[in-house]
Amino acid sequence: MSNEKKLNGTIIVTYRCNAHCTMCNRYKAPSKPEEELSIETIKKLPPMYFTNITGGEPFLREDLEEIVEVLQTKSERIVISTNGFFMDRIIRLARRFPNIGIRISIEGMEETNNEIRGLEDGFRRGYETLKQLRAMGLKDVGFGMTVQDRNAPDLVSLYKLSDELGMEFATASLHNSFYFVENKNVIHDRPMVAGHFEDLVNELLNSNSPKKWFRAYFNHGLINYIYGQKRLLPCDMAFDTFFIDPYGDVMPCNGTKEKKVMGNLNRQSWEELWHSEQAEEVRNFVRHCDRNCWMIGSVSPAMHKYIIKPGLWVLAHKAKVWTKKKYSMYELKCCRDYRDGKLTKEMCDQLSTCDLTTVAQDGRNTQA
Repeated sequence: MSNEKKLNGTIIVTYRCNAHCTMCNRYKAPSKPEEELSIETIKKLPPMYFTNITGGEPFLREDLEEIVEVLQTKSERIVISTNGFFMDRIIRLARRFPNIGIRISIEGMEETNNEIRGLEDGFRRGYETLKQLRAMGLKDVGFGMTVQDRNAPDLVSLYKLSDELGMEFATASLHNSFYFVENKNVIHDRPMVAGHFEDLVNELLNSNSPKKWFRAYFNHGLINYIYGQKRLLPCDMAFDTFFIDPYGDVMPCNGTKEKKVMGNLNRQSWEELWHSEQAEEVRNFVRHCDRNCWMIGSVSPAMHKYIIKPGLWVLAHKAKVWTKKKYSMYELKCCRDYRDGKLTKEMCDQLSTCDLTTVAQDGRNTQA
């Protein structure tokens, strides 16, 4: 393994979830505890520079602390994505692993969040958990928000709340794929949603944090994405990055319409799987994939790898800030074309991952 380059991995430890989010039907197709990734399979994973533990809701795994203990020997950094509902479990794990990262999904201010996530008292519990983690001295904590028509007006308010608390703020937008068991997600009022992203980009560019300037570029890319346009950077999923689901299937990502499997780690070694013909077929698929996803899991590695393009964008826009000029979403041709009637809502719907003609896939283990 010494000659292997370190990868970026996402470990989906369970498909069970206690939330009933409007944009995700995963709770309708949960995995069974006895089917889920074992500690022995997790021990077979390769060295990683970054690992995201996700679900479903990861804290439904009784052995999550044991999983983290194994992954700490393999990964330079670990972040757990959670809805924040299981406060006691999260605090206990954070006490044991103070270098862990925690991202709690909060979909807007209180009423909006609880409506979208289907968790009564979800906002308060998530917010209180974040504050407790901060008080404990945990550094790598923050919010994650999936932006849609319903919560776009809360976008800047939630960012400001995270900023006051000195926390990270991660954004995404609606997506249809096997992972979400959903094919009805669509942005209805793109200019409105894009306008709130524009406001966020300007907030980030006005900060004194270089990391936030690059986050501004990511959110600029999200505007491009919700109009269904070609990705601003190449996608290298399955080359530098992988996902593994609760059934042991290794995939390039969670954004495809149907599940694309490179191999199964329950039955194979990592070397056998990663260098297999099946894996090469999936990489060829990725090279010709037309989904144009713009999710942090695929974009963050691309921003590091192709740093010149986002770097030049940041320099140009910081120069604008210094001359008191603001970022505008109309820098993107798609926004201008939509405004001018050259690009219609129907055209955007067909281009985007909001492909309403697809059948919702549940990502079940088809190779058992």
